[in-house]
Amino acid sequence: MDSNVKGKVCITGASGFLASWLVKRLLLAGYHVIGTVRDPGNERKLGHLWRLEGAEERLRLVRADLMEEGSFDDAIMGCHGVFHTASPVLKPCSDPKAEILEPAVEGTLNVLRSCQKNPTLRRVVLTSSSSTVRVRDDFDPHVPLDESYWSSIELCERLQIWYALSKTLSEKAAWKFCEENGIDLVTVLPSFAIGPSLPPDLCFTASDVLGLLKGETLQFMWHGRMGYVHVDDIALCHILVYEHEAAQGRYLCNSTVMDNNQLASFLSSRYAWLPNIPKGFEQLNRPWYDFDTSKLKSLGFKFKSIHEMFDDCVASLVDQGYLSSTI
Repeated sequence: MDSNVKGKVCITGASGFLASWLVKRLLLAGYHVIGTVRDPGNERKLGHLWRLEGAEERLRLVRADLMEEGSFDDAIMGCHGVFHTASPVLKPCSDPKAEILEPAVEGTLNVLRSCQKNPTLRRVVLTSSSSTVRVRDDFDPHVPLDESYWSSIELCERLQIWYALSKTLSEKAAWKFCEENGIDLVTVLPSFAIGPSLPPDLCFTASDVLGLLKGETLQFMWHGRMGYVHVDDIALCHILVYEHEAAQGRYLCNSTVMDNNQLASFLSSRYAWLPNIPKGFEQLNRPWYDFDTSKLKSLGFKFKSIHEMFDDCVASLVDQGYLSSTI
């Protein structure tokens, strides 16, 4: 397909779990893709991107750093669309404000400042999170959460839920900047991403799922109740809201919401050949909630099932040698 058919787009943090799927889907759709990475020469970390269909003809990887103002200028200039998926690496830290919150907000603003300089820009799609709507202490269990809700900053700080706080603050900063500077912004709010990992090294999300399938419950204990969505659906959702002329505002991206015991029951039943999957969890006092995804579905989007996302995930973990297919 001619590279000019769909135009040129930029993806920040192109080697990540979600971003790799987004690169794959954009290349298959005929886009010319500029991906920003920390080290374009890192073959081990980036080899999976170069093996994607269409990569040789329509993929270019360039260096950029979230904390370097102006480092995204060259990558974004001349692009019609920008998908901002990059975010600070989440790991145990001694100063969450300096290591997570500030990089998330400033990194987003640095990308948007580069977008502001680009006269050919049509739309920016920002990867936010469903955690920007569900950390609240005023739940009505009879009303599913939709895009009009925002997580409580005070509650995030009090409970030290740094990921949700970083996503909430960075999305709010993005909306303020784009409204003040006339940038067409759409945000995608995915729940917990499940599915095959294209990068060889598992991200924290995929590692947590692998741990659960091996019987490690610690990382899932605090979830209590969680929404789940196929990582490929998240990528397809990004493209849909970029391409759909009438798309605007925020879009929750979620297939299924389950509590931990429902999840454990499903997994232990479906993958009985993995004997260490926990049969249940300690009951935590977590509020009941569901997500209203009618806004995204109104654009014609259909989600993969919980069966599909975990089947694809487990098959990938076996193929990559993280799980044994025999007991």
